[in-house]
Order: sequence, then C-alpha cells, then structure tokens
Amino acid sequence: MELKAFISGCSAASLSDAERAFFAEARPCGLILFARNCKSPAQIRALIAAFKEAVGSDEVLVLIDQEGGRVQRLRPPLWRDMPPARRYGLLYGADPEAAKVAAFAGARLIAAELRDAGITVNCAPVLDVPQPGAHDIIGDRAYSADPTVVSALGRAVVEGYLAGGVLPVIKHVPGHGRAKADSHLALPRIEATRAELEAVDFVPFQALRDAGLAMTAHVVLTAFDDRRPASVSPVIMGEVIRDRIGLKGLVMSDDIGMQALGGTMATRAADVIAAGCDVALHCSGNLAEMVEVASVVPPLDGDAASRFARARSQLREPEDFDAGTAVALMTDLGRDTVASAEL
Repeated sequence: MELKAFISGCSAASLSDAERAFFAEARPCGLILFARNCKSPAQIRALIAAFKEAVGSDEVLVLIDQEGGRVQRLRPPLWRDMPPARRYGLLYGADPEAAKVAAFAGARLIAAELRDAGITVNCAPVLDVPQPGAHDIIGDRAYSADPTVVSALGRAVVEGYLAGGVLPVIKHVPGHGRAKADSHLALPRIEATRAELEAVDFVPFQALRDAGLAMTAHVVLTAFDDRRPASVSPVIMGEVIRDRIGLKGLVMSDDIGMQALGGTMATRAADVIAAGCDVALHCSGNLAEMVEVASVVPPLDGDAASRFARARSQLREPEDFDAGTAVALMTDLGRDTVASAEL
C-alpha cells in the first residue's frame, strides 16, 4: 500500500488512539515535529516509532525546524542553543572560509542531536535574501543580503547536514526575502520585476538546485502570477521553480495552515498538489484538519515518488566528527560576531 503525498503533524508528545488509527489509514509520507511534541530524546524516539508502526513503514520522513536562533523546536537544557544564520553571514564578511567551516560545523552539531532523537530531516537552510523594508519574519534567519554569500553558506550547511546523516530542506523557494508581511498571518505580494528576482532572490536556489528537498514560499510574485501564491500557482511551480530555478528534488509546500492561503484545508491541500508541489505540508496536529487533507491528496507516485526515493537515498551514516572543535567554533562565532555587529 502506497504512502500518501502529505506530511502531517500530531497534537502532543505521544499519539492518541485516534491519531494512530488515522495514520494507519491515511499513511502520510512524513511527520513534522514541533515543541509540543518534544520533551526528551527518548520520548521523541518513542513517538517516531509509534508513528512508523501506525503507518506500517520505516521509509517515512521525520521533519523538524531546527534552524538556530529564533527557530528552534528543541531547546536547552536538553539541546544546544544554536546561533541564527546571520551570525555566519557576519563572519563571512571578515573571513569567508572560516564562515563556511563554522556553518558546516553548526549543521553537524544540529544533525547529531536530530539523529540521536530519530529525526531524519531538518527544514533548513533558509536561502531567502532579505531586502530593505521587508518584514522581519525572515530577518536574522537569513545568512546575508548578498545572494552569493547566501549561496556559499547554504551549500556549507547542506553538506554539513548530509555528512551528519540528516536531510536538509532548502527554503522558501522562490524567495521570501522581499515580503512585507508575515505569511503565517497574511498573504505577501512581492512587486519586484522578473529581472530583479532573477538577479537576487532566485540565485541561492539556483546554486543549490541539486538539493533533494525544498519548501515553497506562500508569496505572490506579481511579475509571474499576480493572483496566486507560489505554492498554489502552476505558473510559479512550473515556469519559475522547476524551469528557471531548475530544482530537481522533491518540493513540499510550506504549512498549508498558514493564513496566506485561503479556503478549507482540503481545498488548500488539493491546490498545492494541483499546482505542482509533490507533497502538502500540514502542521497543526488538528485531527479534523488532518482528515480533510488526507481525503484529497493522492498517493505518492510517479515523479513525486521518484523524487521522494532519491531524497531518502541521500540518508547515510554520519561521518566522523569532532564535536568539541565544533562547539568551540560556535562559542567563538557568538562572541566574535556579536562584537563585530556592535562596532
């Protein structure tokens, strides 16, 4: 029996009987975890095992957002507090090679903690390029306002996760950096020209177009489609993301529960799949919404299944790693970049 083309959340730190029954019937291809689901490494491993048992497959993906900085679902004291992406960008201005080494090391440290808990996918790096006047929802989650710096550090982070046995997700394609609204709460409209977008926003995604997994942005790019957000626009999913940017991997939507999208959860899920997303992402853990989503998404087959399998094939045993040196790099990064930012 095939997996279905959606990634689901769940409501708590363990599965309810109703959730177990739902997962057994619906068979989502992945589970995404939030702070509400994460109390300890052992508890997370038990939750993941219960999910896999219910779905009847070990081939599902288990995702989390553990970027560092503001966006960390796993927090001290059980997990490290990691620096935001912008810290690496600040270091890059003084020493590009040191910044890439630090970005790789930071990703390795995060990957080690995720692997220990049984998590196979991190929704990072953020490849958005922030522009003046943009909403701060991206802010220091972005490495730099220079797309070449974002590309270089994004590559280092991707390689760090893969070396640590975790799959990265590049996001938010085709770019959230110009948005003047938070897409969790409203639909941003980006009025930049095609030339501006191609010269800045698309550059990091093109540089990492070989990534196995990517996540969309719920933003309107008026230069290509002045009505529909990227996630539900066949024009942007096809002409921009697949053709101009050239992404070959599996593309998942951002959370369809965000207020940038309209309609029922069933409508949203159907729309992202119809537009060209391989997989719909639904995060709330609300069971009634999960049932809606599962009722309309197709089995994971065809090109989507091939991309899913190719992404999973990148999972490997972690390479040897000196965690002590990486921790020292993170300590220096925080001290040095804060000092340089204050000058």
